[in-house]
Amino acid sequence: MSTSVNKVILIGRLGKDPEIRYTSGGTGVANFSLATDDSWKDKTSGEKMSHTEWHRLVSWKSVDFIEKYLHKGDLIYVEGKLQTREWTDKDEVKHSTVEINVLDIKPLITARVDEQPKPQTRTTNKPQTRQATPPEDDSSDIPF
Repeated sequence: MSTSVNKVILIGRLGKDPEIRYTSGGTGVANFSLATDDSWKDKTSGEKMSHTEWHRLVSWKSVDFIEKYLHKGDLIYVEGKLQTREWTDKDEVKHSTVEINVLDIKPLITARVDEQPKPQTRTTNKPQTRQATPPEDDSSDIPF
């Protein structure tokens, strides 16, 4: 019997507002980034050190909730699984990325005091096609 586990649990802050897209069939997908921090004391210098790790997340579930209630800077709990995607661009260059396919998401602390849903940005109900390449790396936009 072969057994394997592919499970990721993260608690971190959103790097920017989630980006919502729709497939040609009307299925919503949310793409967003999550920052997790690690800090320690350097043994040699005694100086406090820290490192921020950025994670790419994609969710095919709870897209309406994500679109309405999650904002840049929110602290969230995420459960999911690692997923590697590969594609070839128009110049025939192969690319790959590792994402976390979100299966469960819970807000812990919202960055906004009013806790109101953000306004809908869609002007039509017409589905949009999902972009074939991953969103740009936003690791320079540290939320804290």
